[in-house]
Amino acid sequence: MQPAEQFEEVIPERRSFQRTHVALFGRCMLPNQLEIPCQAVDISPGGAGLISAHVPQLGDHAIIYLDHVGRIEGETVRHFKGGFCIQIDCSLRKRQKLADQIANLEGQTEFVPDEQRRSARIAPKNANSELRLEDGRSYPITIIDISLSGAAISMEVKPALGSHVWLAGMQGTVIRHFAEGIGMQFATTAPGGGKQRQFGQAPVIS
Repeated sequence: MQPAEQFEEVIPERRSFQRTHVALFGRCMLPNQLEIPCQAVDISPGGAGLISAHVPQLGDHAIIYLDHVGRIEGETVRHFKGGFCIQIDCSLRKRQKLADQIANLEGQTEFVPDEQRRSARIAPKNANSELRLEDGRSYPITIIDISLSGAAISMEVKPALGSHVWLAGMQGTVIRHFAEGIGMQFATTAPGGGKQRQFGQAPVIS
């Protein structure tokens, strides 16, 4: 196992199924029994692409538990910058069930990446704030955009995937990393546009 940032894509893509882009948090069990947080960025009945702080070696068998999907497992067949892909090993019945689960996820905006969400993303007028971690540490951050379900945050420190964090008193979970910072999903949805009023936002035009 090596740090994820050391890898680039090493073999060509060979996919038998259409991948669906998702944002699903999970945990990955590696052959050495190490359990690490991960996030599925795309998935199909035949395979999945995942990002994590560390990646298994090519050929390693990985067992992954994804929120709203459950257990998938298979051989590591490809590396890309920041993550890895597995070829899912399962029965025909399980593959059909997985196809049904993926089709169901496609209609639920909270499980797809930010750029595919139909809910309005908001660019805050008051973008500067603080993010508090579980251990009490706080860091200055800039809110890139925010919606009823989550926020994209620019910050130098990147809490681990799955970490519980607080933004202006709102609890959430770190669900992804990107170049400028993190994405967080709120634990609850504020009724009546409470987050919009709190930060004085205007809709993002895209």
